[in-house]
Amino acid sequence: MKEALLILFAYLIGSIPTAVWVSRYYFDIDIRDYGSGNSGATNTFRVLGSRWGTLVMVIDVLKGLAAVKLSLLLPFYQDHDIMLTNLQIGLGFAAVLGHIFPIWADFKGGKGVATLFGLVIGISPWTALCCSGVFLLVLYLTRFVSLSSILASIAFPIFILIIFNVDNHAYRVFAIAVALMVILTHQKNISRLLRGSEGKIPILKYRDRKRKR
Repeated sequence: MKEALLILFAYLIGSIPTAVWVSRYYFDIDIRDYGSGNSGATNTFRVLGSRWGTLVMVIDVLKGLAAVKLSLLLPFYQDHDIMLTNLQIGLGFAAVLGHIFPIWADFKGGKGVATLFGLVIGISPWTALCCSGVFLLVLYLTRFVSLSSILASIAFPIFILIIFNVDNHAYRVFAIAVALMVILTHQKNISRLLRGSEGKIPILKYRDRKRKR
């Protein structure tokens, strides 16, 4: 019963529509009416700029981390590593679902990548660090957040199954599911990447201008 209540609470945390509230309060618009129509950090970067995009991204990451840390409210799990990880996966996934289908914003949210990252930080920080390295490298080279997210998500199960060889079947299945979910939620982005019409975020523009000269 306690677990179910915490999972519900985790969903409500994930449902906090950061980009929607920021765009409405500070710009009197709904971010979902602009750009890609998404209420995640990437669209916020494109529409509102890097300052607000960074703010939204950080808060969305913290939603996933906060959801995982709800497990601390159940002391029994702290002495059972596998059970604790499984509970944390459930809590974090509930937050991701909340971000994608937020009850506070008509169930029209983002793609959940930042919240997923917060989940991974809470469960295995070293894996999160490795995945963020992949993300940042691809972002630096391409300025495509979508491509960076896709490749980082594909790297996630590689780290879990092969490099770190995590001995938890639920976590291994979850890692594969995350990669598949990110790919599925980025189908439109993949199509735009293949067509060469995917938008880049407004960072490192000065570097790219210098290359064109």
